[in-house]
Amino acid sequence: MNSVKEKVIVVTGGGQGLGAAICRTLAEDGAIVLPVDIKPAGMQKIIEELTAQGVRAEGFSMNVTDEKNVEEVIGQIIAKYGRIDAVINNAGIDFTMSVEEIGYEQWRQVIDVNLCGPFNVSKAVYTHMKNNGSGHIVNITSTAAKRAWPNASAYHASKWGLLGFSHALHSEARKDGIKVTAIVAGGMQTPFLLERFPDIDPNVLQDPKNVAETVKYVLCQPKESVIPEVTILPMRETSWP
Repeated sequence: MNSVKEKVIVVTGGGQGLGAAICRTLAEDGAIVLPVDIKPAGMQKIIEELTAQGVRAEGFSMNVTDEKNVEEVIGQIIAKYGRIDAVINNAGIDFTMSVEEIGYEQWRQVIDVNLCGPFNVSKAVYTHMKNNGSGHIVNITSTAAKRAWPNASAYHASKWGLLGFSHALHSEARKDGIKVTAIVAGGMQTPFLLERFPDIDPNVLQDPKNVAETVKYVLCQPKESVIPEVTILPMRETSWP
């Protein structure tokens, strides 16, 4: 299998949870890891951790919902590192509210971060990757893109949309040598779930490192092969067949 060694990889939402796990896992394999996040504290923490281990890593402040900011940051990264080999669209938010409770601004915020964000980042890197004749866009979706439960309408809409976008982009980008993969991830032991649902049993969730290893796996496929979609679930998650 190939390696991500010396690959320049951007990870959105890289400051905590799955994003931080992805940064660690790719760094362990020798990647040049560039976490981007709207929250500087977590991003700085993971950068300090990685650089202390001798890893090449640098953080960039970026708001994935702001297309001009995304274009500027992607331009800065390309100017400094010469290329971007892969982007991991991982940044995501949710509000646990019924349709009656959720406000229009909250709805738009979830859609903007979870769906428009990956579009903005993918669009910003597309021409660069096309000109290079290679590149990989990985979109972190969710089992929320395959099923539904109450009080998460905006989240479901965003993740179903992201899965559809991933497959559409996969179909469109292959002619330009760009790979696109959707990672359908089940529940993880991350703040995204544990902080919002304190009664949840962490033992039925999976370590985010396992999902991060799956990200590395799809990035390491031979040049002539691509995995458009892969699902990774906790063994003890009872709400998924």
